[in-house]
Amino acid sequence: MAWGRKKGGARKEPLFGLPAALADLRLSPSDRIPGGGDDKPAKSKPKSNDKSTDKSSDSGSEKPRPSRSGSKRRSKSRGFGIGRLFYWTAVLGLWAGIAVIGVVVWVGAHLPPIQSLEIPKRPPTIQIVGIDGSVLAQRGEMAGANIALKDLPPYLPKAFIAIEDRRFYSHYGVDPVGILRAAVTNLLHRGVSQGGSTLTQQLAKNLFLTQERTMQRKLQEAELALWLERKHSKNEILELYLNRVYFGSGAYGVEAAAQRYFGKSAKNVTLPEAAMLAGLVKSPSRLAPNRNPEGAEQRAQVVLAAMADAKFITEAQAKASIGQPSIAVKPAGAGTVNYVADWIGEVLDDLVGQIDQDIVVQTTIDPKLQNVAEAAIIDELAAKSVKFNVSQGALVAMTPDGAVRAMVGGRNYSESQYNRAVTAKRQPGSAFKPFVYLTAVEAGLTPDTIRTDAPLDIKGWKPENYTHEYFGSVTLTQALAMSLNTVAVRLGVEVGAKNVVRTAHRLGISSKLEPNVSIALGTSEVSVIELVGAYAPFANGGYVVSPHVVTKIKTSSGKLLYDRPTDPPNQVIEPRYDSMMNSMMRETLISGTARKAEIPGWTAAGKTGTSQDYRDAWFIGYTAKLVTGVWLGNDDNSPTKKATGGGLPVEVWTRFMKAAHQGVPVAAIPNSQGSWGPANLMQISSQVTAPSAPAGPMQIQPPMQAPQPQPPGPSGGSYYRPPSPTPARAAAPPNPNARPEAAAGLDGWLADRLFR
Repeated sequence: MAWGRKKGGARKEPLFGLPAALADLRLSPSDRIPGGGDDKPAKSKPKSNDKSTDKSSDSGSEKPRPSRSGSKRRSKSRGFGIGRLFYWTAVLGLWAGIAVIGVVVWVGAHLPPIQSLEIPKRPPTIQIVGIDGSVLAQRGEMAGANIALKDLPPYLPKAFIAIEDRRFYSHYGVDPVGILRAAVTNLLHRGVSQGGSTLTQQLAKNLFLTQERTMQRKLQEAELALWLERKHSKNEILELYLNRVYFGSGAYGVEAAAQRYFGKSAKNVTLPEAAMLAGLVKSPSRLAPNRNPEGAEQRAQVVLAAMADAKFITEAQAKASIGQPSIAVKPAGAGTVNYVADWIGEVLDDLVGQIDQDIVVQTTIDPKLQNVAEAAIIDELAAKSVKFNVSQGALVAMTPDGAVRAMVGGRNYSESQYNRAVTAKRQPGSAFKPFVYLTAVEAGLTPDTIRTDAPLDIKGWKPENYTHEYFGSVTLTQALAMSLNTVAVRLGVEVGAKNVVRTAHRLGISSKLEPNVSIALGTSEVSVIELVGAYAPFANGGYVVSPHVVTKIKTSSGKLLYDRPTDPPNQVIEPRYDSMMNSMMRETLISGTARKAEIPGWTAAGKTGTSQDYRDAWFIGYTAKLVTGVWLGNDDNSPTKKATGGGLPVEVWTRFMKAAHQGVPVAAIPNSQGSWGPANLMQISSQVTAPSAPAGPMQIQPPMQAPQPQPPGPSGGSYYRPPSPTPARAAAPPNPNARPEAAAGLDGWLADRLFR
């Protein structure tokens, strides 16, 4: 016990000074600063008796009661969390609303000006009709006329609603249900397999927007759809849609599509045909019936099933319609009349300016002759293109006053739209020689003038005849009929190349012509239509023409926009010279290079042409009713296998002209029996020389001084009769196969012409 006491009462060292004074100093709770955090004294507990205290301390099972202040704090915490949730929800909703309004304003700012948000006019339709009033072709972005909804069979618009927008009559331009359904479908298919656009949205896109697939465009589409729904009724929107939607193959609107694919108006389409049209909207280029009939029919079956599901038709009607659509239509753009339509499209701006309404273009084209011309070119090429290595052809037929009756710019328009009758320029070869001979007769020569056919050397250039034969002294008629190159070159040098070029331009050639010595052989390029037009003065008495195809242009309501004026008479060939040329070119068909060309009962004239290395084959021939030119060759200017103007072109020309003149009253070519009278006989006789065989290649003589034209003789004078066009070959030894001379000297020549 003593040890315990000793230990419990440990020794204390005495303290002195300041420590001693502070030893008993203590701070009471009242001396502390309030809010001291951890030093804050606990609240005093209420006193309790020792028993209760001991009881509580001794028993470990009894828990202390929660204080009321803790419960209040927890309830306040829960209330604060819900409040904050509502607060932030409201804040986010407000910002989301502001963002949506901002997007709407931004998208609206990029829309066209509100004043321009009117239903735009449908692009104009250009309807091209023939001389008989029948429709030849249609041009323009929208090839079909607007058609009223009430005029369509009821199942036609229902087919579009069933497959494109079944809730059309219940939404306000944008269909949230459709968008959600499309999103779910696309998600399940892991790709874009279904669209959520309504018919109104599709119309808005077609009217005002581009086809680009961007979020901005989709938002603009939605805004415009809502605007359309506010401005127009459902039926008005549906009618606009049916008249504006694209159906492939250049057809816009149900009317154009029905005409293109079924050859009938949209008013008369059957239920299967209506289903096929509705099915095209999904992919018009891929499902066009004239390109993919199987795909179009399968899609039509899907539409029929959708119509039955929507209760627009019965199941029996759907089953009966499967496999019914008949697609008996011509391939789009296959007819050669489209070359004519393209040519018309090129000249419309010059005739009426900018087109802002539907127009009807009346033309000079004869549909029957157009079909005959097309068949003649296509059949000839089909039969002989491989044999002669000829791949293309062109034909132009016009009246002697320049009205084009038929034009073929190639063998197949759908394969090549290049117009070889108007745009292409090729060397005409000997078909250019009439301009040389006309220049010569205008300089004082006549069809009976004698010139020498012999080898020729012009500064190293040695033109040769097609047969490599030479006939010595020949008349101009014989030389032109037999297409002797050396005589044409000599004449060209005599009269001057520049004069030949002036003559060709005077008659209607518009292409640039090089005035060189080879111009006589047609080395400068021309188009088919200008060459045919330049031959027309020979057929009409000597008057220049302007080849044309458009006569009148009217609006669809009948207002006259253009009426072609009559060309003022402009005589470019005097009658006597025209008579000489007709006489000479008539011999080409009788005994010359175009002997295969004949039209029973008709007087015809013309000239063949073959360019260097057989690259181009031509024949231009005419009667009093038609002037027709044919060209055959290759687009790449490659040589043919000796295709000449007297071969394939003459065959095509003859086939066409025989058909064109059936049932037409026979008429003579003006001035084809012309005369120039005795006043010219001395001039003629002075130019006749006895034929002689050349000893070798002849050097070209300097150009002659062209004599002044003589005045025409009296109308009652002697008429010119062409001499025999088959002269003798120029050879030293007698040749049993030699052809007789045209005359046995000057006396015989005069007697032959004055007294026979």
